[in-house]
Amino acid sequence: MEVVMGMRLGVVTIGQTPRIDLTPELEALLPGVQLVERGVLDGCDAATIASFAPQAGDHTLTTRLADGGSAIIGEAAVMRRLPDVLRGVAGETDAVLLACTGPFPAIALDVPLFVPDRIIAHALAAVAPIGRPVGIVAPLEAQRADTTAKFARVLGDDVPVHVAIASPYTDDEATLRTAAAELAAAGARVVALDCFGYTAAMRDAVADETGLPVVVARSVAARLAAEALGVTA
Repeated sequence: MEVVMGMRLGVVTIGQTPRIDLTPELEALLPGVQLVERGVLDGCDAATIASFAPQAGDHTLTTRLADGGSAIIGEAAVMRRLPDVLRGVAGETDAVLLACTGPFPAIALDVPLFVPDRIIAHALAAVAPIGRPVGIVAPLEAQRADTTAKFARVLGDDVPVHVAIASPYTDDEATLRTAAAELAAAGARVVALDCFGYTAAMRDAVADETGLPVVVARSVAARLAAEALGVTA
């Protein structure tokens, strides 16, 4: 593989770094690109993280912490810090990848910003059979309505959207397989894993359980970043 020399990609999680569950897979998809990690919750203690809990009417998000645990937080609290974190790492890098599929407001940067919330929805739309159901695995029950609405906006009224729940951070493979089987039973013809926490191994488990094509947020976003940064065979 060849890559434009000196390329640096900012990777911003809404949780804490290092994301040892994530960066090895990104490095494999972006050979030669230097990853610069930042986290919205970096340096936060337990009390501060608790203050990020979702409020009434908020979008609910989940993320990984540096100790391997996870947190459930609200978009409104994240947005108090996220723009500054993104702009800070943008000043050090050639492009930025937001490592979350949450529905954040648009944030202007002076470098390309890869937004998985949009990428995964349009990637699924590109492969979804017209008029046939699709399946989405989301981490939390509180995200079901938001997830359904996000994909329905892109896919249109002719594509039924089914959502099943399995967290990449707190649930085991058996739970993920149960969610996948639920989607297959509902008639889904393709499945999307709608969180940056879902790994390649989780993708393989869903594909094995269902026999269906599986689209994963992190790998689709990373491959788009590779294209934009000039990673070529």
